[in-house]
Amino acid sequence: MFLKTVLADGQAEQAVLREMQARAAGARGDIEQTVRRVMDDVRTRGWDAVVEYAERFDGRAPYRVEPAVLEEAYAACDPVLIAALEKAAANIRDYHEQMLVKSWEWQRRPGETLGQTVRGLARVGIYVPGGTAAYPSSVLMNAIPAKVAGVGELVMVTPPTDNLSREVLAAAKIAGVDTVIAVGGTQAIAALTYGAGIIPQVDKIVGPGNAYVAVAKRLAFGTVDIDMIAGPSEVLVIADHTANPTWVAADLLSQAEHDKLASAVLLTDSMAQAQAVSCEMERMARQLPRWEIIADSVANYGCAIVFDDLADACRVADLVAPEHLEVVTAAPRELLPLLHNAGAIFLGAYAPEPLGDYMAGPCHVLPTSGTARFFSPLSTDTFLKKTSMIEYTRGALEGYAQDIIALAQSEHLDAHANSVAVRFAEEVQDEKR
Repeated sequence: MFLKTVLADGQAEQAVLREMQARAAGARGDIEQTVRRVMDDVRTRGWDAVVEYAERFDGRAPYRVEPAVLEEAYAACDPVLIAALEKAAANIRDYHEQMLVKSWEWQRRPGETLGQTVRGLARVGIYVPGGTAAYPSSVLMNAIPAKVAGVGELVMVTPPTDNLSREVLAAAKIAGVDTVIAVGGTQAIAALTYGAGIIPQVDKIVGPGNAYVAVAKRLAFGTVDIDMIAGPSEVLVIADHTANPTWVAADLLSQAEHDKLASAVLLTDSMAQAQAVSCEMERMARQLPRWEIIADSVANYGCAIVFDDLADACRVADLVAPEHLEVVTAAPRELLPLLHNAGAIFLGAYAPEPLGDYMAGPCHVLPTSGTARFFSPLSTDTFLKKTSMIEYTRGALEGYAQDIIALAQSEHLDAHANSVAVRFAEEVQDEKR
């Protein structure tokens, strides 16, 4: 069969998990030494190092892409594509405005005012791959939530190919990117991390990239913040006997075509459904231009597991914690309470994964490789920083003074205790007199 199919027996499920974990490890590779050397060199020598590496790896020195070039790219794009990008941008903006957290204050008791100040980050860097991996939708998905969050400046970096993708540049204009610099690879991440020449230091770096970019982002973390370390794409579909096997097969293929490390997994309670999906996947895949990539992906990281009960399928789905999780059953909402770990959940036959990739509004930058157990999708929250606010009157502090002193002294932090005690020392002296 095109999609290897196994019966759930307590062992097959574990094999799927091991394969996915090995896939993520293989994607990282052993490149840290090279990346670390470039990062250190840019930190030490700044712009000169960035230019040298750019000329070596990109084939030309970095340069600023003028706003007029973005305008020209926008005008040169197919109007149908521009309309789709504008519609997607509006949906992304609407969705993220709904989740925007505001500053707030609260008076717990008289004299006790507490709160939180919520602000967008001052400057964010967005990495956009070049060549065949240039995706205008990713520009929208990274930039618009940042703009909604109130980020002061968005700096986009992208490799300086002979002809920069006009679709990517048009998306940057639509999303409101402030500055575009043609520079790619590790040197771009290093420049954003430390600041170099025309590339300012940012507070956070987001966006996908190859293995070198992923390692560079990991090494940058701590000096700046990052979104996440993205692994290969993955989709897991839970389908019962009522699902259309052609549709399910198409959804699995939509992720398998990404690259040879992509994973497409079907969980079902019907062997007939698993067999039908496998046949449809092979039939459709042979007609697709990325057939060889799909064949490798499905052979190495694709699988169908047949369960006696879909509740067991949900438990395995939670262990996998997939990037994309589709539930294509007669009553998909009934399974929703059983599903806790996924980057995004798509319910029903008319919510295919590409809907989330392009148009629905939630961000398609999602945790991969099982990290949906503890990571969330990129959103406005990604670009916010929150500061606690505490304001007390003398009377309010006095009510807690002895408690604070007792806690500080228990930790042998006498200066902490004194910081409170001195505020009431004069009052104690007056009582003694």
